[in-house]
Amino acid sequence: MKEVERILRVDHAGEYGAIQIYKMQLFVSKIFYKDITSTLEEMLEHEKEHFSIFDTILKKRNIRHCYALPFWSLGGAALGLITALLGRNAIWVCTNSIESTVLHHLVWQLDFLEKNDSEVHDAVLSIKADEEAHQEFGQNHGTDSLIYKPIFWVVRKSTELAIWLSTKL
Repeated sequence: MKEVERILRVDHAGEYGAIQIYKMQLFVSKIFYKDITSTLEEMLEHEKEHFSIFDTILKKRNIRHCYALPFWSLGGAALGLITALLGRNAIWVCTNSIESTVLHHLVWQLDFLEKNDSEVHDAVLSIKADEEAHQEFGQNHGTDSLIYKPIFWVVRKSTELAIWLSTKL
C-alpha cells in the first residue's frame, strides 16, 4: 500500500535527521555544556534505535528509502549546530518543537495504520513513548521566553517542510 510506504519513508528519514541533530548538539555540548551530554547521548541512542526499526522494515519489504535523506542529514546537522551554539535553552526548545510536531504527525499515522498495517503500527507505537519523553524533557528544560519563540517557530516550520518534502521524494 502506497500510504504505508510513504509513512515508512517519512519516519525513517525523520529518525535519520534526528540522529544528525543530536550528533551536532552533542558535539557542541561536550565543549560548552558537559552537564547535558548524558541526556543528549541517551536521546541520540533512542533515535538510532528508531531509525533501525524503520530501516529493517524498509529492507524487509524492499521499499526504497526517501530520496531526501541528504536533505535530512544536512538540515539536521545545521539545525543541531545552530541551536547548540545558541545555548542549552535553544537545544531544549528545538527538542520540544521537533517532538511536538512529530507527535502530531504520529497521531494521524497510528490511526491510519491501526486499520491498515499492524506491523508498521506496532513499529510507530514502539517509538512514541520515547518521542513523548523527549518532548516533555525539552518543554520542561527549555524556556517560554519571548526570545526563544522564533527558534521554536523556525524549527517547527523546518520540521513540517522536511516531512512534506519526504512525502514527495
